[in-house]
Amino acid sequence: MIKQSTKDRIKFIIGTILVFLFCYMIGLNFTIAAFLLSLIVYIKARPGLKKVNLLYLILLFTSILATAYFVINHGWSKFYIPFCAIPILTTLLFNRLELSLLMTLAISIVTASITGNHLHLGVVFFVSGLISSILVLNARRRMTIIRAGFLAGILQAMLLFFIDIFWVVPKEVYYFSYATLFFNGLASSIIAIGVLPLFEYLFNTITNISLLELADFNHPLLQRMILEAPGTYHHSLIVGNLSEAACGAIGANALLARIGAYYHDIGKLEKPEYFSENQNIFASKHDTLTPSMSKLVITSHTKDGVELAKKYKLNQSIINFIRQHHGKSLVYFFYRRALESLEEDQDIKEEGFRYPGPKPDSKETAVVMLADSVEAATRALKEPSPSKISEVVHKIINNKFIDGQLDECELTLKDLEKIAAVFIRLLGGIYHSRINYPEKLKGESNNKKLPKEDSHRSENNKEGRT
Repeated sequence: MIKQSTKDRIKFIIGTILVFLFCYMIGLNFTIAAFLLSLIVYIKARPGLKKVNLLYLILLFTSILATAYFVINHGWSKFYIPFCAIPILTTLLFNRLELSLLMTLAISIVTASITGNHLHLGVVFFVSGLISSILVLNARRRMTIIRAGFLAGILQAMLLFFIDIFWVVPKEVYYFSYATLFFNGLASSIIAIGVLPLFEYLFNTITNISLLELADFNHPLLQRMILEAPGTYHHSLIVGNLSEAACGAIGANALLARIGAYYHDIGKLEKPEYFSENQNIFASKHDTLTPSMSKLVITSHTKDGVELAKKYKLNQSIINFIRQHHGKSLVYFFYRRALESLEEDQDIKEEGFRYPGPKPDSKETAVVMLADSVEAATRALKEPSPSKISEVVHKIINNKFIDGQLDECELTLKDLEKIAAVFIRLLGGIYHSRINYPEKLKGESNNKKLPKEDSHRSENNKEGRT
């Protein structure tokens, strides 16, 4: 089997060859081709961009080149080229403004070259692409994309107007070109929305818009959790809130973490009664099972969750949360039970009571793993005082760090401190202590009126209970 690094090199070589073949077909000069090669090498060398699939970036690049070539070859106006669609798509798909700006610079220069070396057109397209990229960064609604295209269209028309006044522009630029450029920007945003699902499928990625669709509680999986595993459903909601706040504090993708947390335990739908949050308080299914069998039932929910996610066609980004939210952690409760029932001729190995993994490989999946463990442990506290919650949070995070469960992600010690602070604050609000209200005294009338001051206190207490 070819290693992943080798696959990346093959994709890089194939993509580079495709770019140069296309450049040769449409007659670009050597300078432009050399510029494209330098750009590709720069993107490949950037540490933060190594995970980006260059083959798909080149697909985006060549799609706008093919469109531009088609428009010019058929004698249409160069203002018909939907330029802003590519910067918008790049920003939405990769959520990297730097990458989108590089793409905008490259395609603006090449598009200007294809259309007869019209520098003014390159300037118009570069500025509009730059602005549209900024406007759709972290967009969560389709209307945000439409608004970005609308503003980009206005900007394109204004730029052409000022260039027409202060610069020598070819005579074919007429007044209707301003309207054409305006509708060009608007059409680019509509095209980006239309092809976005296709590129999400090709890139095997997920955008904020698709994530919000998964947040709909009418999704079949979430509906099943409400009916079949209500304890797990409530647990997932709290983990989602914790994860979103923690990721926001460390600069990670908060929305992705929240939605991933909603679905991270869907594997428990296969055997919901074997998990504590769904069990009867007076009995447990594990009372009749051996520790080894209980461990198999518990750890299988990650595998069952992955199979269920594929059945419902969830994106790979969500599947990663299901597979990685326990890493290779030890199922400590049943491991201890196995040690307690150990006989002289038995040998219980710790590796046999661990989850299969893999370990979290992103900040978001790591945060969900921590939030999952912290919420479960805090809920088990008999008296969840602020000091006890703080102690539990720090203990669990330290244990995960020492156990090596965070080795594959990019969380720093500073990030862990911020995450712990967020968890303590939110869990302290969720599991805060309640006031013990005194029972009614014997013979006390139900209609007895409270003094005016006490009446106000009573109303405040009611609001607090609500």
